[in-house]
Amino acid sequence: MSDLNAAQNHQDYVHGLVVVNTGNGKGKTTAALGLLFRASGHNQRACMIQFIKSEDGQWGEVKTAERLQIEWFKMGDGFVWNSQDIAETRRKALQAWDLARQKIVSGLYRLVVLDEFTYPLHYGWLDTGEIIDWLREHKPADLHLVITGRYAPQALIDYADLVTEMQLVKHPFKEGIPGQPGIEY
Repeated sequence: MSDLNAAQNHQDYVHGLVVVNTGNGKGKTTAALGLLFRASGHNQRACMIQFIKSEDGQWGEVKTAERLQIEWFKMGDGFVWNSQDIAETRRKALQAWDLARQKIVSGLYRLVVLDEFTYPLHYGWLDTGEIIDWLREHKPADLHLVITGRYAPQALIDYADLVTEMQLVKHPFKEGIPGQPGIEY
């Protein structure tokens, strides 16, 4: 087979991966953004569903996604540990999962990012086993699914095709340096 034919066959082959970015270090969402923007660069339809981050957030990545016409859904009300109404925070996360299921089965996307999806699993708002069973039954074979967040359950790690654990080694917050545009948001 010629190199050209091998390259063409490689481009035609798509095995939709389940990618998990977890751990206590910085970079889980940032890594997912790289895949989101990469897919967009290949004219592949992609979307981001954020489970925890505030609906009001106007971070740099949101502004860039708007310019690139990448669908972006901010479904949360902020960080769970700062929630003023945990029942409302939970309700919003369940609503985000309803939207995620619609996007996953729609057949419209090559890549779907579920940002901070591990938190609803970790807090028991969604059952990890039921989520995995649903994904096994409904996720299209050519859809790449990226899940981010701390505390990824072992069952999700076992199910995923690619798992990266971000490890915190050093962070400027501990030195009193606040979050900065272009780095943290």
